[in-house]
Amino acid sequence: MEKKKIISITGELASGKSVIAKIITEKLNYGIYKNGEYFRKLAKEHNMDVTSFNKYVEKHPEIDHAIENSATEYAKAHEEFVIDARLGWYAVPESFKVYLTVNIDEAAKRAFNDEKRKATENFRTIEEQKQDLITRYNLENERYYKLYNVKKADLSNYDLVLDTTEGNPEKQAEKIIEEYKKWLEK
Repeated sequence: MEKKKIISITGELASGKSVIAKIITEKLNYGIYKNGEYFRKLAKEHNMDVTSFNKYVEKHPEIDHAIENSATEYAKAHEEFVIDARLGWYAVPESFKVYLTVNIDEAAKRAFNDEKRKATENFRTIEEQKQDLITRYNLENERYYKLYNVKKADLSNYDLVLDTTEGNPEKQAEKIIEEYKKWLEK
């Protein structure tokens, strides 16, 4: 398989995918392709929070297929971009595949304090947010296995696995770029 100048970033909920993807695009002067924003937009259009929409999509796999196929189609015509998507690594296997991990307590704090999430995730406590993250994580993994026969959390799917629980997103982005450049040269 021929490598493409594409970095796909996926990982656990609230692991910093969007923040790190943005930094990478700025440093490399790459474009960005975000499936998550599209998913949230659809949830809002259906008047659902993201967890309810995850359950809805289970019964409407055509939505999931359309979202993932859009990344595949975009990659056919473009290079030098970052895919910020749960299954970007699967949709574009010729990309440099990155998986971000994060401690669930840290993820819950990040998500709870993220104002951009309030339109589709509105919880009273960090513990409620944590339970929702766990539920969504499990729903997604089950759905992706049923639809595509893949396990997002199987770390052997990725070229780089990075824990973002602690540390600086800027330095984490630099690490990804460093490993990406090595990957391109191989």
